[in-house]
Amino acid sequence: MFASSSCALLRRITQASCGAASYSYSLNQATLTTGSAASRALCASSWGTNTTTMTTTTTTTTTRHFSSASSSSSSSSAAGAAAAAAAGELAQWEYAEPPTLPPHDYKPPPYDGPPKEEVIAMRQQFLNPAIFHFYKQPVLITNGHMQYLYDEKGRRFLDAFAGIVTVSVGHSHPAVMKAAADQLTKLQHTTTIYFNEQTSLYAKEFVERMPKNSNLSRVYFVNSGSEANDLAMLMARLYTGNNNVVALSNGYHGMSVGTMGLTALHTWKYPVAHGEGIVHAPCPMSFRGTHGDDVDAYVRDLNNVIMTQTSGRIAGFFHETIQGVGGGVPLLDGYLPKAYEAVRAAGGVCIADEVQTGFGRTGTAYWGFENQGVTPDIVTMAKGIGNGFPLAAVVTTPEIAQTLAQRLHFNTYGAQPVVSAVGRAVLKAIDDDGLQENSLRVGARLMQRLKTLQDKHDLIGEVRGKGLMMALELVTDRATKAPAKEETAVIFERLKELGVLIGKGGLHGNVFRIKPPMCFSEADADFLCDALDLALSEL
Repeated sequence: MFASSSCALLRRITQASCGAASYSYSLNQATLTTGSAASRALCASSWGTNTTTMTTTTTTTTTRHFSSASSSSSSSSAAGAAAAAAAGELAQWEYAEPPTLPPHDYKPPPYDGPPKEEVIAMRQQFLNPAIFHFYKQPVLITNGHMQYLYDEKGRRFLDAFAGIVTVSVGHSHPAVMKAAADQLTKLQHTTTIYFNEQTSLYAKEFVERMPKNSNLSRVYFVNSGSEANDLAMLMARLYTGNNNVVALSNGYHGMSVGTMGLTALHTWKYPVAHGEGIVHAPCPMSFRGTHGDDVDAYVRDLNNVIMTQTSGRIAGFFHETIQGVGGGVPLLDGYLPKAYEAVRAAGGVCIADEVQTGFGRTGTAYWGFENQGVTPDIVTMAKGIGNGFPLAAVVTTPEIAQTLAQRLHFNTYGAQPVVSAVGRAVLKAIDDDGLQENSLRVGARLMQRLKTLQDKHDLIGEVRGKGLMMALELVTDRATKAPAKEETAVIFERLKELGVLIGKGGLHGNVFRIKPPMCFSEADADFLCDALDLALSEL
């Protein structure tokens, strides 16, 4: 009756009476191959108090718990009664097919590399053990196309994390791949001590994306976000003549010795001396902030930090507009204009870390800081700037940029010809494909669906973000906001089974970070939310 029926349980029946036996079922997307309802009920009457786990044709197991209301020597009539009752009981189950990935016209080539087990073994043997991985059963990714990833067996996954917010225009975007291939046939590498047209053209086109009349017109290309923030900190100190730098609690700006001090999450800080001269002000966040939505209170905190933890004169102020690693936390609206005023009054420059929010991801603006109507003195960016290629940048004013000229300074790999060609192609793809507009449209759909899930599932404490930079914080109690760490881990694994690769973060590891490639569609958003709904319902 139920043989070879693939289904996911939407409603769980507990302690359902069945003659002499009472039992409960717990199923998760299983393919049942255990015979008829009558035969299962017959087994139930004789299993007594034992718990039996029956392996299905998938990797999922179906677990049944049985407790006997009579002796184990139940008569055949009792078994028959149990079978009859079971048939009626099983008819009450409610099943639904798991959500299905939207169609996608791409087929990955066959994988011809070493087996997955061998790849994992080599990584464990030869790579640094600090490099962690997601999932109890790791995923071997061998191919990608736009917003989808494929494993070694050709299974498709929806990428809702974009390689840690790095793939901006899509995996293996054809225009980006062509730009790289074309440049590789001409010149692979030259450094900044020589001229190359790709680097100069890229700098021009890059600066043209900065806000008009902002004077942000000098760019320095580097390789990573940590390197960009290190350089920005150096520029701020040289330009102002001051040493102290203020950053925000719950923020992340890198893991070099210098930027580890800017970062304010213990999980990313080694117990070594770091961050000389760096202090932190409370983050102006709504859900877990010390002052709720009181912007002025957070500004007072910032002024107090400057007056009590520095000389009163500072070099600069670092901020993300939406904190990424910290759990997708947007700074309260109206905070940055007042914070910028306080920082500049103390002699500092304002530094916007756009490593994750830049290039149209928020939908409402090309740069995250524009959403609060401010103009920073220095902007750093990485990740989406190169769509996965090692590229980052620092953009500032001519006056601040000039401070580096007092010494020799160069960068071996910064904006070499191939990555410059790629960077140019990424900028063009964002414009040609309408990805900022897509982020706005799909982000609105995603927010609507996630808010609906919040109304349905008490485990969701807050839905937050802009465009395609969203976050979902899970709590066991909405009043106390106790982090739902274990539940987050269970859902995280279940989403992978359903075909969704999502990010996880926040100080307590209870936040889902939804930051897909910006080519993400409304159908993708619906699939993600349907999978979330199912995974939450199964808890």
